[in-house]
Amino acid sequence: MQTNRTSEPTQPSLLSRILSYRPDLLIVLILAAVALALIVPVRGQAADIANTIVTIAIGFLFFLYGARLSREEAFKGLMHWKLHLLILVFTFVAFPLIGLLLTPLRGLVGDDMFMGILYLCLVPSTVQSSVAFTSIARGHVAASIVAASVSSLAGVFLTPLLVLLLMSTSGGLHIDASTFLKIAVQLLLPFLLGQILRPWVHKFAASPLTKKVDQISIGMVVYVSFSDGVTSGAWSSVSIWTLLGLIVGSVVFVYAMLWFTSTVARRLGFDYRDQVAIQFAGTKKSLASGLPMAAVMFAGANLGLLILPLMIFHQVQLMICSARASKYAKRYEAWERSGTGSPTTW
Repeated sequence: MQTNRTSEPTQPSLLSRILSYRPDLLIVLILAAVALALIVPVRGQAADIANTIVTIAIGFLFFLYGARLSREEAFKGLMHWKLHLLILVFTFVAFPLIGLLLTPLRGLVGDDMFMGILYLCLVPSTVQSSVAFTSIARGHVAASIVAASVSSLAGVFLTPLLVLLLMSTSGGLHIDASTFLKIAVQLLLPFLLGQILRPWVHKFAASPLTKKVDQISIGMVVYVSFSDGVTSGAWSSVSIWTLLGLIVGSVVFVYAMLWFTSTVARRLGFDYRDQVAIQFAGTKKSLASGLPMAAVMFAGANLGLLILPLMIFHQVQLMICSARASKYAKRYEAWERSGTGSPTTW
């Protein structure tokens, strides 16, 4: 029997891809915030006002998260509990253990930078990019939506708990039980309010306008944090070699976790679509959740240095996972045309 073969799509040229490229607004805002903080940092009374505005923006951000998350969709997706449990283990067990194993780096990069590396290992997974890459790679999109959302929700509780357990005893930072009260008031309360008001505000929360609002909120956190680093002179301690080391280290870290999550998921018998969802949700670290939580938990600390590893890791993971998702998509399309064997995530 003759099978119908789909013709290969014409691949755009390198020049056309470059000319048509539009950078993500969040990345543009982060770079602009860093540049502005280096040139015109906010100081004195203006810094106090800016911190108040950031606090309000963070509360509004988590209100939007609560309003966007469908309870029905979450409960339905939770039925695939083995997949969600594995992603939570990667995010809140494997990553923190790796962070602790990196403790010898403290003497090389300094206490503040190491605290940033450790904090990067404690934040939840992303939602938007995990789902987007899973969709591109022909993975289990519904499971990815729920898994990433569960990770973000669990992170409101687990990230402060891990910070309390691992960072308050690591020197440099001292976190106590009042952290949970701050989280409850500034993050969890707005989230629950969003859930309660969801029937009336979910369309507004899901609109393109509010997507820009949460991106702008993150940009504000970056600007205020980096301004504090500039005015306190903290950035004078960061060398170009440290930055290059963070970039190279992030590349190695992302590739290692992509291999690890793929291998474990395959060994446990998950099919290709689930493997993709597990890999992309299990290797991500959320800048959108990590920065606001850091602003709440580490108020008064050297936040600029603390969030730098997370910012670099976020950009690196987006670039590597974008290429990985495209590779998987081509592999899946080839499998569909051939009708033999099975696609693989590595």
